[in-house]
Amino acid sequence: MKKLYALILGLLLSFQVFAQKSPEEFLGYKMGERFTPHHRVVDYFEHLASSLPNVKLVYYGETYEKRPLFIAIVSSLENMGNLENIRLDNLKRTGLVDGSPSTSVAINWMSYNVHGNEAVGTEAAMKTFWQIADPNNAQSKDWLKNQVLIVDPCANPDGKDRYTVWYNQKQNKRLQPDPQSIEHFEPWPGGRPNHYLLDLNRDWAWQTQIESEQRLQLYHEWMPHLFVDFHEQGINDPFYFAPASKPTHEQLTPFQHEFQEIYGRNTAKYFDQNGWFYFTKERFDLLYPSYGDTYPMYSGAIGMTIEKGGSGRAGLGMLDALGDTVTLKERIEHQHMAGISAVEVTAQNAGRITSEFASYFKNNSSNPRAKYKSFVIKGDQNPERVKALLALMDKNKIQYGFAGNRSGLRGLDYNTGKTATFSTTEKDIVINAYQPKSVLTQVLFEPEATLQDSITYDITSWALPYAYGVQAYALETRLDPAKKFEKPAFSPNKVDRKPLAYLAPWHATVHAKYLAALLNEGIRVRFAEYDFEIGGKSYPAGTLIIHRNGNQYVANYDQKVVDLANRFEIPLTVSNSAYVDKGKDFGSPDVRPIVRPNVALLGGSGTSSLNFGELWYYFEQELDYPVSILEAENLSRFDLSKYHVIILPSSWGAYLNENNMKKVMEWVRNGGKLIAIENALNAFADKNGFDLSRYDTEEEKKAAEKEQKEIQNVERLEPYQERERLAISNTAAGAVYEVTFDRTHPLGFGLGGKFYTLKNNGSRFSYLNNGVNAGIIPSNDAYRFGYIGHKIKPKMAKSMVYGVEPQGRGQIVYMVDNPMFRSFWESGKLLMANAVFFVGQ
Repeated sequence: MKKLYALILGLLLSFQVFAQKSPEEFLGYKMGERFTPHHRVVDYFEHLASSLPNVKLVYYGETYEKRPLFIAIVSSLENMGNLENIRLDNLKRTGLVDGSPSTSVAINWMSYNVHGNEAVGTEAAMKTFWQIADPNNAQSKDWLKNQVLIVDPCANPDGKDRYTVWYNQKQNKRLQPDPQSIEHFEPWPGGRPNHYLLDLNRDWAWQTQIESEQRLQLYHEWMPHLFVDFHEQGINDPFYFAPASKPTHEQLTPFQHEFQEIYGRNTAKYFDQNGWFYFTKERFDLLYPSYGDTYPMYSGAIGMTIEKGGSGRAGLGMLDALGDTVTLKERIEHQHMAGISAVEVTAQNAGRITSEFASYFKNNSSNPRAKYKSFVIKGDQNPERVKALLALMDKNKIQYGFAGNRSGLRGLDYNTGKTATFSTTEKDIVINAYQPKSVLTQVLFEPEATLQDSITYDITSWALPYAYGVQAYALETRLDPAKKFEKPAFSPNKVDRKPLAYLAPWHATVHAKYLAALLNEGIRVRFAEYDFEIGGKSYPAGTLIIHRNGNQYVANYDQKVVDLANRFEIPLTVSNSAYVDKGKDFGSPDVRPIVRPNVALLGGSGTSSLNFGELWYYFEQELDYPVSILEAENLSRFDLSKYHVIILPSSWGAYLNENNMKKVMEWVRNGGKLIAIENALNAFADKNGFDLSRYDTEEEKKAAEKEQKEIQNVERLEPYQERERLAISNTAAGAVYEVTFDRTHPLGFGLGGKFYTLKNNGSRFSYLNNGVNAGIIPSNDAYRFGYIGHKIKPKMAKSMVYGVEPQGRGQIVYMVDNPMFRSFWESGKLLMANAVFFVGQ
């Protein structure tokens, strides 16, 4: 019987091997002839998983547009039979799971198409996976003996299909490399970002997007040793692969650097054999922690970025600057070779890779390398903000606990940027680097990264206490939790009586979510413009007052108010009187009713798709509040009187022409509220009829122009190769400033008189003369951390960052910096809610 069973099994396996197909055989066209829609990619990998015994698919989630997210795993039959043990053994190396490993199989994760219009990635993924999985490939069988290969063929299916569907509609029957042809001009917003137009390759640590959060859940189940992230760059750049350029983070280990060199030389060998151009050690650094190469680096792996020249504009083929045609077929072949090289060097170094990986976690958890070893978050202030920060810690598997009562501690006070003495209480949280996620902890909380070079690919400061607006300290010594963290129990609000008014706090994003939910239910809400006291308690300006008067026709009013508060875990207080002990009574004209605003968001050509996406995501997924999307180019057709608020995202050009600007300003003067963000301010700056100016006086403007001319006279004689370095002296790359906020103005409600802004531009504006300077940089002492050019840094003093200018019966809200940056600057979301719901009511 056993012999018969073995014979049948052998015949089945033989049939499976015989039945499996290459991508070209399965899809019906040669690789490089067209782009493959995501559903056909899924079909192909399903085919391989069903026809090969050593291939397994794992579905780990779905996108906002309901496309599946999955990885494909291939290894030797022996390893596949022991796959779960290999996975758990690896987690034991990290300390995230207790025990000692008994296997030493390397885990190599290769990820493609996180940028949707860099669509060569998925095509190369199919080609590479097939070559490794092909049962007739003796070389790959040998490589898989000590390696598990994980391939994510498309990390951004929504963006990829946005590009693929558009391109397949526009492509010519014959290859048309003319750069002016329609297929080489992808329309706004392009396929690069996800559904909400956020960049998933900058979302690793923050996990604001559903794709990132689901992928990181799976990532932490595997903790790979190698992570290769495949991209495309401009068509005139050939091919980039590791080693990375400087600055590289000081936390990277010698082996992480060494293996990048090993991989680079191995890949160069194959590229040289084929006569292909490439470059290394330039442009792509290893600093910002939320990339697909840096996040794995800070999690013990060797992270590497691969960039092939081409990108969305190249399509099936396009002429580069030299007049050569860069084809999709060529791009696939180059990325395929880079992938094969990664599989090869992983197999050749598997034993050392796993041992160095184990040493990474052992060494860092016992002897953290960076300056600051522990971080204390004050838990007795703004507990909702602390709760949001701890939720991010959980997503990143970072451990924390209660600090307990301690005194005489010394550490860097993030608020002041200086060392201070402080004490802790039972509510305070301590997070230290003596844990498996040691390096990531230090990186996410470091006030400022050490730069070997000021020319960086991204921002230079991202410290979470600033992003979340919490009081915190960084210690150079070890501070262990005194007690295991237990989530404070929420006592649900109850409908046991019907008070005159419910009072809700206002100092965190969750409170804005609650307000939006109330308004969506048709419940009228007011907010206090002044601090007040009632019933022996003090309430700050911005407190929400949900009064029975005006809501008497709302069905199940009390139950709805309470149930929504319980959903967001917001404690309510109640009052049976509108007569306050101090401040303004609830019926005062200074207790403002919130007219449920109809909000429009401008988008389309000329607007920053990323900033647009941040705002779109904020309204739909965080506030769950309706927003109309208006294309700027069609603005002349729209009836703007339907909207109370219009938001102008940052722009890359004058997307408001003269007629449209006239129409918008007429709407503002009739009572509309316009919110302009970052580069959108250029439409108003130094223009007649607006108070927004870069200079206080004409004399100041002339002096600045004279100074600039003198600088140019000197710099024009500088060596050509220094021009990039000279250019960044007028820019900022994630510089943190403490903005002093007017506590009495609605734009500053809930912020506690200050806001830490992340400055990513060199714009500087003078104080408004006829408006409200709600958020200002009063002096250069307001600078905290992060890179800002030496030419503009001294000029930031006495500047307006967030202001409101009255225009007729309406207002323009100016936001010099983007408070919604990448959706991870959490404290900025309350500022935006103030602008939308409070200002001008």
